[in-house]
Amino acid sequence: MGVLSALLILALLVVVHEAGHFLAAVSQGIRVTSFNVGFGPALLQKQRNGVLYALRLIPLGGFVAFPEDEPDNDIDPRDPDLLKNRPLSQRALVIAAGVIANVILAWVVLVGQGLVVGIPSGFSATGGVLVTGVQPEQAAAQAGLEPGDTLIGLNGQPLGGGSSAVQTLVDAVKSSPSQELQVEIKRQGETLSVPMIPADLGGSGRIGAQLQPAGVENFRRPANPLEVISRANRDFAAIWTRTIDGFWTLITNFGETASQVSGPVKIVEMGAQLAEQGGSSLFLFTALISINLAVLNALPLPMLDGGQFVLLLIEGLRGRPLPERIQMAFMQSGLVLLLGLSAVLIVKDTSQLSLVRQLMGN
Repeated sequence: MGVLSALLILALLVVVHEAGHFLAAVSQGIRVTSFNVGFGPALLQKQRNGVLYALRLIPLGGFVAFPEDEPDNDIDPRDPDLLKNRPLSQRALVIAAGVIANVILAWVVLVGQGLVVGIPSGFSATGGVLVTGVQPEQAAAQAGLEPGDTLIGLNGQPLGGGSSAVQTLVDAVKSSPSQELQVEIKRQGETLSVPMIPADLGGSGRIGAQLQPAGVENFRRPANPLEVISRANRDFAAIWTRTIDGFWTLITNFGETASQVSGPVKIVEMGAQLAEQGGSSLFLFTALISINLAVLNALPLPMLDGGQFVLLLIEGLRGRPLPERIQMAFMQSGLVLLLGLSAVLIVKDTSQLSLVRQLMGN
């Protein structure tokens, strides 16, 4: 059920993104040929008002097609309702609308969290430190830690609970590069003790795991609608800032952070785990992925909205578009890069799934 929930959320985010492009186009009277979720052969399709709506085989995004994308169309190339013949401002709105739609969706989801789940009103610690994520090939993964584990002891001493327990563990890891730590783990009612050796990064230890206090977050009914909006704004700003920081770190320190990049399989696995936790987790997952999708698409890379915006900006500065062969080369290189990166991430993520590791160990 958790995997299904995660898949439905990802599908929703793609539909909303493409709907942004679609609605921005049709609201301005621009011709649209098709609205597609996924790539490849169509599994389901329906023609309505001259537009083909299709669900396709490969669920790695989606696209809105325009007549000029199809060389065999019989529409006059000078037709004023073609996207390419519209003013720069109208084309810019169509390109930006997908990113805008995902940003708006994230905020709406956070408002929905306040209305459905409530406003956070404290945290009831149950003892220990919860492992919420493990980076591949890092010290935590090599020690056998898995998402969902609760760390309850360190070097024979109990960790306690709450944020102080997390800080105790973090301080111990940072001060013990290349030194063995004995960690006590509680997993599905069983207690294990495993050695873990933090990596040495500039004299500071690192294990490659996401940690949070183990316990239950409490919620209360909002006092009024303004409190819901205020909380949504604060959460939105925090997620947005962390997302931008994350992308900036990835770009400026790619060599160190490339191994932390996750693909669609890992995202679904994370979403499934959060779905099983219930509460506000699924709302936050939806908002987080929606904002990440918006920022990713805004990057000035071929095949992404940001790349198309770069071509539009160059056209505005030159007073005319780049030669078609240059535009085609730019977009085709992006397609090869996108498909190649997707394939690599899927293989990487699949090989790291907990279930696969267990099967390989049997």
